[in-house]
Amino acid sequence: MTSASYPISGAGLGLRRDFMDDLAKLNYEPADFLEVAPENWMELGGTYGKKFAEFTARYPMVCHGLSLSIGSPAPLDEHFLIRLKKFLDKHNVRAYSEHLSYCSDDGHLYDLMPIPFTQEAVSYVAKRIKRVQEILERPLIIENVSYYAAPGKEMNEINFLNGVLEEADCDLLFDVNNVYVNSINHGYNPEDYIKAIPTDRIAYLHIAGHYDEADDLKVDTHGSDVIDPVWQLLEKTYQHHGVIPTLLERDFNIPSLNTLISEVDKIRRYQAAHEQNKIAHTA
Repeated sequence: MTSASYPISGAGLGLRRDFMDDLAKLNYEPADFLEVAPENWMELGGTYGKKFAEFTARYPMVCHGLSLSIGSPAPLDEHFLIRLKKFLDKHNVRAYSEHLSYCSDDGHLYDLMPIPFTQEAVSYVAKRIKRVQEILERPLIIENVSYYAAPGKEMNEINFLNGVLEEADCDLLFDVNNVYVNSINHGYNPEDYIKAIPTDRIAYLHIAGHYDEADDLKVDTHGSDVIDPVWQLLEKTYQHHGVIPTLLERDFNIPSLNTLISEVDKIRRYQAAHEQNKIAHTA
């Protein structure tokens, strides 16, 4: 994938109701694109529906889903996908991504559960991704997820991820913080993981904060500031794959809008520094 083919560009921010009124009042755009969970907006009309439409008219928008449950043993919810397609089309959403995990069986599990790292699961998930793409008539971008156990593991995480990308012929939302969290919790080198990702599969990036449960246990919460080692991994990602559109996620303990804007600006500084270094090395 080249810069011209990314669905969005620059540095983005996850849109949350906590600060949407403050964001709407600004006379400039502090982010280059916004991201929402479609489940939180699909059925809304009235005041919130109008506000959302104003944001989609003002900013490029991407959606990051919560409930598709792509690895579930239960059948795909095709009724949901039909409603989702109407929402994505209505608001000219640039891209739709989901987690490479599952969150349902007979009912909703209220957490993102790890898919077993097996070849059987690769083929199962790839088939479901292809069906989703048929219904939506657009690509499904999958995200590497944080996980805390690997039941039924027959291959390592990166081989499982790359296997799904290849067999489903889909793109990746690469979450840098998840790589950091998993590398601590499961004892692998995060830069080796970053190098093993195929550049042409990456559609955009996530960066976020997490919770330190212990030195050897990190919990992916999106509830704190991004820490220096994760910023350094973002820089490594740019070094290996070039500057890629990058979004700041913050779901809990949401600070002031100005604080969030400062982190979005920090993404921009990393992007600009990499571009300047690239120019200096080619001059």
